[in-house]
Amino acid sequence: MSAGTARAAVDSELPAGAFPGEDTRPTSRKELYGFYAYSFAAEVFVVCGLGAFIPITLEELARGSATAVLASDHTKPCRPNNPSTHSLAIRDGVQHGEQCVFKVLGAEVNTASFAMYTFSVSVFIQALLVVTMSGAADHGQYRKTLLLTFAFTGAIATMLFLPVTSEVYLFGSLWAIIGNVSFGGSAVLLNSFLPLLVRRHPEVLSFKQQEAAPSEVVPLNGEEDDDNTGEFVDPTAALLSSGGPVAPAPVTLQTSSIELQLSTKISSYGVAIGYGAAVAVQAISVILLVTAGASLFTLKLVLFLVGLWWFIFTIPAGLWLRPRPGPPLMFGKTGQQQTWLGYLTYSWKNLARTVIRARRLRDVLLFLAAWFMISDGIATVSGTAILFAKTTLNMPSSALAMINVIVIIFGIIGAVTWSTVSRRYQLRPSQTILVCICLFELIPLYGLLGYIPFIRSWGVIGLQQQWEMYPLGAVYGLVLGGLSSYCRSLFGELIPPGSEAAFYALYAITDKGSSIFGPAIVGAITDATGDIRPAFIFLTFLIGLPIPLMSMVDVERGKREGAALAKEMNAVVRSEESRELYTT
Repeated sequence: MSAGTARAAVDSELPAGAFPGEDTRPTSRKELYGFYAYSFAAEVFVVCGLGAFIPITLEELARGSATAVLASDHTKPCRPNNPSTHSLAIRDGVQHGEQCVFKVLGAEVNTASFAMYTFSVSVFIQALLVVTMSGAADHGQYRKTLLLTFAFTGAIATMLFLPVTSEVYLFGSLWAIIGNVSFGGSAVLLNSFLPLLVRRHPEVLSFKQQEAAPSEVVPLNGEEDDDNTGEFVDPTAALLSSGGPVAPAPVTLQTSSIELQLSTKISSYGVAIGYGAAVAVQAISVILLVTAGASLFTLKLVLFLVGLWWFIFTIPAGLWLRPRPGPPLMFGKTGQQQTWLGYLTYSWKNLARTVIRARRLRDVLLFLAAWFMISDGIATVSGTAILFAKTTLNMPSSALAMINVIVIIFGIIGAVTWSTVSRRYQLRPSQTILVCICLFELIPLYGLLGYIPFIRSWGVIGLQQQWEMYPLGAVYGLVLGGLSSYCRSLFGELIPPGSEAAFYALYAITDKGSSIFGPAIVGAITDATGDIRPAFIFLTFLIGLPIPLMSMVDVERGKREGAALAKEMNAVVRSEESRELYTT
């Protein structure tokens, strides 16, 4: 049998698609490898780029600009006498604690605020972007194309930090904005692949077959095992052998659906693999900084490495992920497919419809409200802790870098082990998230212990010593690994089928939009009190408020409501199409 004949035989046994061109093939190993490959490629930008080196680089570029002067004495420039020897170590030793200001488009701005304003602009643009391209991701064959476009654009923008100098510091801000916006767009598209990969996964298909005909096991692709026949092996062969059944774990009231378990597993592996890549790049970066010196050029070289990593490992993701197209978007009485402008217009109209639909899905609303505060807490605790460690505990840059490494390592541990913990104690995903939130709450509560007089008199506990930041960094990483994987996969189960990108756009907007408020409030508290420790009071409430909301989320009810809404929407679409055909 020829390869083409074998493939045709496989395709002939596949179920008919719900729309022309739908890919109904079972999820393959290569597809999952592609999903993991992009996490491996892009996570380094978030952890090593946004989380560490981009803010430092932007501040250094601003500090070295011609208009940068000491905030305490505008007659003294911030740049060192010999810029070629400018390094973080020299700056910390000579000008430790000195604040600098410089002119940005005529306005006087603190050099440390330059990165924050850059990220605020990027978050705003990112929110607009994920809405605009959601229609093209849900419909037609653009999902994979857009993912790769954003990935390569962001990677190239990150590499372009290398030639930027303080004389053209605004280019650094521009590349940071493009990089962050591109990552946000690609992350939404990658998330929209997750429910599709789960629905077509062989374990899910096998489970459904067993439910339909428990006494008869039908091969997933209608063929005998390729290993036994010696015939052509399809490179997109499903993950599980077609020669025998797969016995899924029994589903009871105490356990989650097999789809949700599998979604959580895939999501957790993706997070862990991404963190593993971040550890590797972070280690290489530390070696570069130690051997070449912590100069501005070395920082830009590290960012070039981050962009290069992102670019190179996106290539296998592009090769292994299938397009998995959505239903074509038609318009008008002619039934022609939408143009790009039509897709963009549809996206914004669809956002309004998505919000209206979400209002009918109580569990989606409960989850998004909780996620708004969880996401804000994650972003705010990170920034607050770094500022507290640097300003109150006077921790050096090397120690702050070590905290970041600890967070990454325990993030990997958390992403891998939380699924084991939830299975061991038969926790539903929402319950696992609640456990993570309760652990997360320990961080601000521990900081507040420093207010208790007898503890303060000890000079230790309550974040009074530098070493106390390290175990808290471990807790933060452990919690972050669990929340990152479980929140994403749980939300995927609540989405009405066929609206993945639109609802994940809403998820991303909630995520990114919330990050504006927490840091601003912490900044206002710090300005009002002159101390950053009171911000832990605000963080205690911010992290605690999602607990009652998340406890009310019912996944099974949410799935039923989502499926019912999807069925209703499909009926409306068919009715409109019939009306248009009748009128023509």
